[in-house]
Amino acid sequence: MVSQVLADYNIPIAQISLGQVILQKEITKQQIKGLKKRLEQFGYELIDDKRAKVTAGVKSLLSEAVEMESFDGQTKMSEFLSKKLSYEYHYLSNLFSEIEGTTIEKYFILLKIEKIKELIEYGDLSLSAISNRLGYSSPAHLAHQFKKVTGMTPTHFKIHLISNKKIKS
Repeated sequence: MVSQVLADYNIPIAQISLGQVILQKEITKQQIKGLKKRLEQFGYELIDDKRAKVTAGVKSLLSEAVEMESFDGQTKMSEFLSKKLSYEYHYLSNLFSEIEGTTIEKYFILLKIEKIKELIEYGDLSLSAISNRLGYSSPAHLAHQFKKVTGMTPTHFKIHLISNKKIKS
């Protein structure tokens, strides 16, 4: 969708990836204004502030780490983000907390919990497999963190899903 919007404005793209577009040349303020308006119609946001871009980069990498399994769990998240974004983790952490009002770690946990919910709902993987996939040390650690965030164990969450599906039927 973003590629199409840029093409509609005859703006050449050098590179496009999840959450980021690099243009081949600078664009005018009028083009920026038009792009912002058009992208908002599709639920996207044009971020041109450096600090907001860095924060968006952190969020994008964390989402990618959960969705695409690009974070192997063996590397520390701080090293992963620092390497990918070319900033010291201390800077990234402070900036993220200031802009988002939460820590990188808490945000990442919330992303993982949402992924766990999704995987439980699909029902294809065991809790052990989900635990391995998302880099938890054990299914018990996953279950503990899941309950801490949601107030339910993964098993109760699954029972809740099943009972809601029966009610809808």
